[in-house]
Amino acid sequence: MSGSEVAVRQCLVVDDSRVVRKAARRFMEGFGFTVREAGDGSEALTACRELLPEVVLLDWNMPVMDGVTFLRAARAEFGSDKPVIILCTTEIAFEKIMEALEAGAQEYVMKPFDAEILGSKLAQIGLLQAAAA
Repeated sequence: MSGSEVAVRQCLVVDDSRVVRKAARRFMEGFGFTVREAGDGSEALTACRELLPEVVLLDWNMPVMDGVTFLRAARAEFGSDKPVIILCTTEIAFEKIMEALEAGAQEYVMKPFDAEILGSKLAQIGLLQAAAA
């Protein structure tokens, strides 16, 4: 691989809150990702069909199509490992976390989250180099 070529890393942020999308965009762009946004799961499926991102940050509770419905549809259409899907939500019940993981989410992040928390999750799943100590 040539050192002069850098792959464009794509991220899709899916949340019905414009404020949350803006914050997540800023964090992901800081990690070197190109970011697109969707306001619900239906918009997210359309965006994935246009250009499948490397990672999706996915809210649970949204109108039109919620996060878990999107997750199941994405896994059925695109497969079990691509894109990497991180559920970002206020749902804290163990049953909800298990439901998301069983539906195909690779990780789970509680809201509110910051760049450090998100960066740590991305490093855990191999999408980001861990910061040097």
